[in-house]
Amino acid sequence: MTEVLEKDLACFHGTLAAAEKYAHAAAVLSYDQETICPEKAMEEQGEVGAMLQTEAFRLIKGEAFISALKNLHGHTDELDEFDAAAVEKHYRSFEKTANITPEMNHEFALVYNRAFVNWLEAKNKADFSVFAPSLKEVRDIEIRKVGLRDSRMDNIYDNLLDDYEKGMTTGILDETFSRCAARLRPLLKKIMSGGKEIRTDFLSRPVSDAQQAEMARYLMEVLKYDFSRGAFTTTEHPFTSKLGRNDIRITTHYHADSFASSMYSIIHESGHALFEMLSPSENDDHHLDGKTMGQHESVSRFYENRIGRSEAFIHLIYPKTCEIFPQVMHDVSEREFYEAMNLVTPSLIRTEADEFTYTFHIIIRYEIEKLILSGEAAIEDLPRIWNDKYEEYLGIRPENDREGVLQDTHWTFGFGYFPTYALGNMYNAMYFHRMEKDLDIDALVRAGDFDAVNGWMKENVFKKADRLDPGAWLREITGKEFAPDDFLDYLEEKYSALYGL
Repeated sequence: MTEVLEKDLACFHGTLAAAEKYAHAAAVLSYDQETICPEKAMEEQGEVGAMLQTEAFRLIKGEAFISALKNLHGHTDELDEFDAAAVEKHYRSFEKTANITPEMNHEFALVYNRAFVNWLEAKNKADFSVFAPSLKEVRDIEIRKVGLRDSRMDNIYDNLLDDYEKGMTTGILDETFSRCAARLRPLLKKIMSGGKEIRTDFLSRPVSDAQQAEMARYLMEVLKYDFSRGAFTTTEHPFTSKLGRNDIRITTHYHADSFASSMYSIIHESGHALFEMLSPSENDDHHLDGKTMGQHESVSRFYENRIGRSEAFIHLIYPKTCEIFPQVMHDVSEREFYEAMNLVTPSLIRTEADEFTYTFHIIIRYEIEKLILSGEAAIEDLPRIWNDKYEEYLGIRPENDREGVLQDTHWTFGFGYFPTYALGNMYNAMYFHRMEKDLDIDALVRAGDFDAVNGWMKENVFKKADRLDPGAWLREITGKEFAPDDFLDYLEEKYSALYGL
């Protein structure tokens, strides 16, 4: 490596190390804002976070850093694989933000923060009109940001999808979701008309927050979450936050009349945390954070559904569930518990949706995002459009905005995230097949041997996720190109058996 390249690499690492300290502080404030921050302090706290984010952004907009980045990008063949991947990821980001000044970035951060505060108020009031002005601002900023790119695709939404999942387009998603609807709609009708009775009366039996907290910790221990490197608390909308290499926190929520909600929330978020905890330490050493949201959701939903709702996992946790929730489980058999955790029923809330109907929740949001960004839908009309689509796809209609268009926080920070949830389901269905060839998954899960399960995931799924784009990552794991077929086959096989079809 030449002396010039060594100096550029030192500038690259030094600048990113400084920027990450600001970003770390901003992440701590964001975590606080979404968990314990007083309501009246939220906007002010968000403004402080926006300032910190701007300072981080300002560092990577410096002439010396950009010069070093450009030179390194032209010589990635001379770098080690982690530095090369980090340079590629940061150069791609630079290309998309080259014309955004620190002042613009600060302006955008304030809009997103204000949108979150207004969304929370609107959700509490079940009144979309409180959030609508902020949503317009978010839409306009997203369009403006794409317009500032020197290189961009004609379809605005394609650019935003690509930000979350490199290579993903509306063309691919239109075909994918069309195939999903074609196969899942007829099966949903058969399930709903098949006459299979699944016991659900115990699902709404009251439980205390203390009991749910005990259950959450138990589940995290089962999955091998490292408490020396993380913590958990409650929030309005559960999430995982990586604050640093040794600080990966997760959140959940407690509902007195829905104990299973917190259980599967904590399993899902533990999946996200394990992905970060078990990724190569070299990623942090080289300032490499390249996981896409589809990759991340594939892991969280792998643990939540492929593992967490399996007969093997229910067998593992059934005795402890009975112990922690005796007033709920005293007359519930293991089979009844398994069937209830896999109940198929059209519902309004995405985060509470069953594994089978979940894809419809994503298709609805995807179709609405396309309408928003194409200008075909006025913001004021979104509650009606949302309600109509729920009636079309699931045969149910929200009674208010809280259980309808206001249920998710995602539109406070932009568009393009929702499809990654569905993509995650499809990705993990593909690599589950490979995993089955190497391990007796059911036997390991029944025995609670998550060292073996997590070890396989670490070596095959986590190891190169930050260094490979989703398509290449899937090909390396499975030897196949992306397709929804494995996921659809899995749903058809599992739920046909469960419902005796």
